[in-house]
Amino acid sequence: MRAVLWLLGLFAVAVVAALFAGNNHDSVTLFWEPYRVDLSFNLAVVLVAGLFVVLHTAFNAVSALLNIPQQARRWRLSQRERAMYAALLDALTLLVCGRFVRARKAAERVLEMDEALGRGGEKLPFGTRLRAMAHLIAAESAHAVQDRSARENHLGRALQASQTREGQELLDGVRLRGARWAFDDRQAEQALEQLNQLPLGTSRRTLALRLRFKAARLAGDARLALDTARLLTKHRAFSELAGASIARGLAIEALGATHDPVQVQRVWAGLDPAEQAMPDVALFAARRLAQSGGSAAMAQSWLMPVWSAATGVGTARLNDAQRVQLVAVMETLFAKEDAALDTEWLRRIEQAQAAHPADALWNYLAGVACMRMQLWGKAQQLLKQSVGGLRDADMRRRAWQHLGAMAEERQDMAAALTAYREAAKT
Repeated sequence: MRAVLWLLGLFAVAVVAALFAGNNHDSVTLFWEPYRVDLSFNLAVVLVAGLFVVLHTAFNAVSALLNIPQQARRWRLSQRERAMYAALLDALTLLVCGRFVRARKAAERVLEMDEALGRGGEKLPFGTRLRAMAHLIAAESAHAVQDRSARENHLGRALQASQTREGQELLDGVRLRGARWAFDDRQAEQALEQLNQLPLGTSRRTLALRLRFKAARLAGDARLALDTARLLTKHRAFSELAGASIARGLAIEALGATHDPVQVQRVWAGLDPAEQAMPDVALFAARRLAQSGGSAAMAQSWLMPVWSAATGVGTARLNDAQRVQLVAVMETLFAKEDAALDTEWLRRIEQAQAAHPADALWNYLAGVACMRMQLWGKAQQLLKQSVGGLRDADMRRRAWQHLGAMAEERQDMAAALTAYREAAKT
């Protein structure tokens, strides 16, 4: 198509030239005293066009001649740039192949060529990023061979080379690698310090979150690890089931690190509603609050979702171990002086025992509640019904101990001796 257009254009030029130049009888006279030159108009046009072509060609030739040193300098810079890129590719190839010493030497060769360019007053368009990548490869190679001094040296220079407006992504990458190396050295605080210097958007990427989670676990900071695990679950780095399991373990670990009721309440308030509703978390929190001298009424309020699951209210259910833990925690709370065993809680326990009269756990809990309310006859009856069906050895021993204590209260020493003997056997 282009050739056809060119051909049509040539025909058009030929036609125009034939129309205007074929019958053109005009002439051009040049006076140069004492000479006079007469030329046809067509010849004059041809001469002017030829002069223009000659002058244009001459100027281009002179310009090309004067630009030869600059072109030679650009050619040399291009060759050096190609050599640097080739050395950088060699360093990357050797790094992924596990030839760490050779990779480091190749990266240092890139840096030497860059320094040579700098001494010559020449700069590459992407020289800063190229230099930062070379330092990063050299640091990675030094880390692989446990040369920490060389690694820190190259890491610092890579951070310095990345401090440019267009090098922000590279700077984030260097800091991530530095945090990873610190974590490999089991230096959790240094890894977290590197991660805290990342921008907000970069710090919420999955790679950074995974590294923060590992560093927090290494540092023993369960609360930070829990917050990071929530974000990882939100970003689908963890499945829902795995995320819930990790959150449960971290919540229990954070509660276990508390030392007074205020800390327990603070950690509990920082948990999500879904985490507070986890039976294991709620049971551990209530037990921890009771052990640290906290309010029994508050602990009982934390156990309400667990109680609903244990009594069959709602869709959640407790396994046998969780039911045993619930009864044990409730017993511990009943033993406290500020225990809130009011008529409402007594009604709940009686309803659970009435709904499952053959369940030894509910019989035991109802018996302990009756002891707390000083209903000795009913307490003895319920504890005797439960003692044969309790599978947990500790709870069965406590049931015999309660029976022995009540027998001593009524001066029945034979029954008390029998109960204590059974408790000792258990």
